[in-house]
Order: sequence, then C-alpha cells, then structure tokens
Amino acid sequence: MGSLLSLPVVISALELGFIYALVALALFVSYSILKIADLSTDGCFTLGCAVGAQVAIMGHPILALPASMLAGVGSGFIMALLQTKMGVEPILAGIIVNTGLYTVNLAAMGFSSNLSIFKAETVYTLFQDALGNTWYRLVISIVIVAVVCVLLAWFLGTRLGLSIRATGDNTDMVKTSSINPAFTVTVGLCLSGSLTALSGCLIGQYQKMCDINLGTGMVTIALASLIIGETLIGKGSIKRHIAGVILGSCLYRFAMAIALRLHVPAECLKLVSAVIVAVAIAAPYLKQRVAFQKRKMAAMSARRGGKSC
Repeated sequence: MGSLLSLPVVISALELGFIYALVALALFVSYSILKIADLSTDGCFTLGCAVGAQVAIMGHPILALPASMLAGVGSGFIMALLQTKMGVEPILAGIIVNTGLYTVNLAAMGFSSNLSIFKAETVYTLFQDALGNTWYRLVISIVIVAVVCVLLAWFLGTRLGLSIRATGDNTDMVKTSSINPAFTVTVGLCLSGSLTALSGCLIGQYQKMCDINLGTGMVTIALASLIIGETLIGKGSIKRHIAGVILGSCLYRFAMAIALRLHVPAECLKLVSAVIVAVAIAAPYLKQRVAFQKRKMAAMSARRGGKSC
C-alpha cells in the first residue's frame, strides 16, 4: 500500500479531489437539493475550461475564474429556461443543453478540438515561487474550494437559499408560500453551472490544456463523489453535506489513483468509475440488508433457544 500511495500520488489525488469537488458541490445543489438530474454538467465543465483557457491566454489567469463562472451561469440559465418557461423535462433539457454546448465550446476554443495554455500564466504558476514547487497547487486548490464552501454554506442559509432548499423538498408548499419556484430553480441551476464551470477552469489551468472531450463522464465522477460522501458521513446539516462531498471527491480520486498504480488500462477507467458509483449507491441498501439478516438470525436463534427450554 505504501508503494501505491507514495507522497506524489497522494498530493496529486488531493489536488484533483479538491478541484473535482466543485463539480460534486454543483451536483449537490442540482441533484440533492433541487432534485433535478442536470445532464448538462459534461458540456458546462468543458465550457468553463474553454473560457478560462482563453482568458488565461490573454494574460488574465485570475480573471479567468469569474469569467468561467459567468459562462456557467449562462449554461444554467438556459437549462432553467427550458424547464420553467418551455415545459421541457429536466433530463431532456440537460441533453439539449449538453448537445448545444458542444458547438459553443468549439467556438470558445477557436473551433479547435484542443487548446494549449502551456505558455500562459495560470492561477497556479502565479504563486508557485511563494508556496514552493511541491505544495503550491494543492494549497491554491484548498484555498479556492474552502472559500467556495464557506460562501455556499452561507448562501444556503439565507432566505433565498432556504427557498431553494424548500423548492426541492416540496414545490407545491413553496407555491402556497408566495415563492416563485421558477425563480428559485433558475437561481439554483445558475449556481450549479457556475461551480461546474469553475471546476473546469481550474482543471484546465492545472493541466495547462483544454480538450473538447474533457468533460465526458463528469456526471459520473460527480455522482460518485456525492454518493461516497453521503454514504460515509450521512445526512445532516448543510456543512456536514459539504464536508461529505469534499471527502467523497478525494476518496474517489484516491481510488482512481490506486487503479492507475495497479496498471489498469486507461480505456477501462470509465468502467472503474461506473463500478465505484454502483458500489456507492448500493452500499446503504446492502448495509440495511446485512443488518436485517443479522436481526433475523438472532431472532431465529432466540426462538430455538426458547423451544429447547
């Protein structure tokens, strides 16, 4: 195990875990809170990467972060518009937006399938000298994610945030409380899109490149992180949920790092992701079944003991 999780592997897994945790947080808002399956996540992730890369190439790596978030807000707004104003089902709306984003992403990348930013400054290289060559990317990722988590926890505790949470729990009740569910859904999906795009921007600056297929399977990765966190930490307060999402994202990256160290072929990593998601989803049910079988066996043993007496 020591050879599987050497210090460079641990650092790399944590760096990616914190960056991808932003996508998991986005899915937490859309899927766990609003109960909306946002299938536009893949395209929105690439959108954030493309916009962030272009702004970084122009010499503004820090400005790339809010620019990518604004692009994600636009994606979330279109997603919400299709649902609230045009009556499109959430799953179909996600497919439509994701399909349209493919062309938008190509346009943002100058109609090229990939975009290199190796010669440009990034939010990571700006602080490399100050933080050292080993820890600078991890420290910056932690700081950005920590700020996002604090702001997200605060926002979900405000009146608007509570309205968004109530919309996911009971839309009819929200309507009777003079709250416009279309507005809360729109705000929630815009928030989700901004977090997804921010993650894409960071991963682009982390890898110093953007690829049109970079976001493929991002829903699966985020879902795995979200469910792993909920399984291990359980449900509770918003802060506990957020901590679970970050923990789940880091554990997911550790699992993928171990798979790579075990020489699992790169083309099989999507299958590994699917297996992790399936195990994470099934874990609570299997845990309940095991507990039920234990109680059943204990009851049968007690019954046999009573008959023997």
